[in-house]
Order: sequence, then structure tokens, then C-alpha cells
Amino acid sequence: MARYVDGFVVPVPKKNVAAYVKMARKAGKIWREHGALEYVECVADDVKPGKLTSFPQSVKLKKGEVVFFSWIVYKSRAQRDRIMAKVMKDPRLEDMMDLTKIPFDAKRMFFGGFKVAVELS
Repeated sequence: MARYVDGFVVPVPKKNVAAYVKMARKAGKIWREHGALEYVECVADDVKPGKLTSFPQSVKLKKGEVVFFSWIVYKSRAQRDRIMAKVMKDPRLEDMMDLTKIPFDAKRMFFGGFKVAVELS
């Protein structure tokens, strides 16, 4: 059975990076407790605006912000759906569901689920 990945791209104000990383660590531990195989959060290091599209353009990056590119790996889509249902009910994440309390603009975040097509280890 092919693995499944949820991917996220998030604009984070540079002044909130530490708070975002703290939130991500907490979320990642919870996702892993519920069965996710991997939880990865990456901060942009070599990401420039493109001519047509790019990571900064995808989230309408503003001055003083940085892009995070993140993913969560599961054994399968079915496992992801089961884990996501548990995570969304986990009371430890309640504060992260309040969009006024999180350290980034969730309206400019985008995400989706992906079937793994090629995997070389």
C-alpha cells in the first residue's frame, strides 16, 4: 500500500517564528501519537519570487514574513483519514483551532493530500 502525504505551505511573520515552531512541535507530537509516520516543518532558506509562481507568491508573502513548507506522512489515505479524525478531536489542539490565537495568517495557508508517486530512499 502506497504512503500518503498531507502538504502545507504557510506564511509566518518573522516575529512569530519561535511561537510557530513551538506550536508545530506540539502539533507534531500529537500527530505522531495518533499514528503519523513523519511530521516535518521546514522554514524557507533559498526561496525567491518567481516570474509566474513561487512559494512566496503562493501565499502572497508580505514584508517581514517567511514561508514554511511542511508535510505529514501516513501509511495510507485510510490511515490519514483515521488519524486526522482523532487529531481534530484532541483537546490539546483546541487552542490551535482558534484562528485568532495562532501565530500565522491561516487564510493564506494552503494544503492538500497527495498519493506518493515516486519514493526513493
